[in-house]
Amino acid sequence: MPTTVHPAPESAEQALRRLEWTVLRRLDGLLQGDYRSLLRGAGLDLADLREYQPGDDVRHIDWNVTARMQVPHVRVYTEDREMSAWFLLDLSPSVDFGSGERSKREVLADFVAVLARLLTRHGNRVGAVLYNGGIQAVLPPGSGRRHVLQLLQRVQAPAPQAEDYPGITRLQDLLQHSAALLKRRSTVFVLSDFISEPGWERPLARLALRHEVLAVRLYDPLEHELPDLGLLPMRDAETGEQLLVDTHDPVFRARFAQLAAQREEALRLTLARAGVDTLELATGEDLVSTLLRFAELRRQRSRARWQPPPAHLQLVRKPSTEAAA
Repeated sequence: MPTTVHPAPESAEQALRRLEWTVLRRLDGLLQGDYRSLLRGAGLDLADLREYQPGDDVRHIDWNVTARMQVPHVRVYTEDREMSAWFLLDLSPSVDFGSGERSKREVLADFVAVLARLLTRHGNRVGAVLYNGGIQAVLPPGSGRRHVLQLLQRVQAPAPQAEDYPGITRLQDLLQHSAALLKRRSTVFVLSDFISEPGWERPLARLALRHEVLAVRLYDPLEHELPDLGLLPMRDAETGEQLLVDTHDPVFRARFAQLAAQREEALRLTLARAGVDTLELATGEDLVSTLLRFAELRRQRSRARWQPPPAHLQLVRKPSTEAAA
C-alpha cells in the first residue's frame, strides 16, 4: 500500500521568500511605490498653538480655539518620522482551523510577515505580543529582514498540546497586557478570530484611545454556513468537547447560519463601538486583495481626519481695495 507523503512545513526563510516573490512584488506594482497611506503611523505630534499667519496650512486651523479666541489659530506639529507598529497575535487553538488548504493561523502568519516586511523596509520598527492561553512571548520592536524572520519563527512555533491549554480564550488578557506594555503611541494590529470569553470589548476601546488600532478579524467560510455532508464528528479546539452533528438536516443548517449571522452582526457592532477600524481576512482570500483593501481603508481614514469648518467659522478673503476699484 503506497504511503502518503506530506510536504514538509515551510521554514520562516522559505515562507518570507515566497511572500516577497508572490505578494510584495505585486504590491510594488499595484501601489506604484506609494506606501504613504498604508504606512501612516503616529505621524505628527501636537506641539503648540499659535495665531494664523499668511501661508499657513488651513487644514491645521483649530476651529474650537478660533471660535473661543475670535482669532484664527493653527496647530503646530513636530514630525515623528519613525513609526512603531505592534502586532497583537491571538494564537489560541481556534485559529488552527481551516476548511480548505490553509488555516487561519497560516493566513495570520502571511499577513504579519508581509506587513512587517513592508514596514521595516521603509525604516520603521515592529514588535509583537503573542497570546496562547496566556502571554506566550513579547518581541520588542526592531527593524530589518532578520527581525521579520524572528517574528515569523515565533508565529510558526508549535502550539502547546491541547491538554496544556486552559480551555478558554481570554482576549482581554492580551489587550490589557499590551496596553500596559505600549508606552508610546503606536499603530496596533490586533489579529484574532475574536472567539473569546466576553470582556475584551472595553480593553480594546481603551487601547484605541491612545493608539491607532486596526482589528484584523480572521475567519473561515465554514464558520458561517455548513454544507450538507451527513453525520460529522466535531470537536471544540479549545475545550476538547466533541459531538456528532447531522449536517444533512436542513433545519439544523438554517439555524446554524442564523446564529452565525447574528454573531457576525454583534461582532461588527462591538468593534465599531470600540472605535477601531476592521479588516476581515478569510482563509481562502487572496492576500494582495486584502492588503489593497487595507490601503484604501487607510486613505479613507486619512481623508476623514480633515473636515471643513462650520460655515460661520470659514475664513472669507475680503477683496482688496485695488480689486474693488
